[in-house]
Amino acid sequence: MLIPCLACGSRFRPDDYFRACHDYNRGRDLVSWTCPACGNRDDLRVLPGELGFGYPARGRYAVHRTIAVPGMRRQRHDLRLEISLDKRTWRVLSR
Repeated sequence: MLIPCLACGSRFRPDDYFRACHDYNRGRDLVSWTCPACGNRDDLRVLPGELGFGYPARGRYAVHRTIAVPGMRRQRHDLRLEISLDKRTWRVLSR
């Protein structure tokens, strides 16, 4: 499975994609991601089995587009978000 960058179209294996995640905003439930290929920065919401992309609207984050990542799970903690897929787990620390 390859996950695309919505800006440049580059595609990444889950390990490369999730290692580029940084700055988990627990209050808004958003993860910041910077594309290793083009440097574009996106905020996204990690949902069970999919990634949600969108924009802030009326004090919320409106998910406009989703990308399916079958088997992906998430677990929120006070200072981090854990993303799990298969036997791998990535930790995104809170700002």
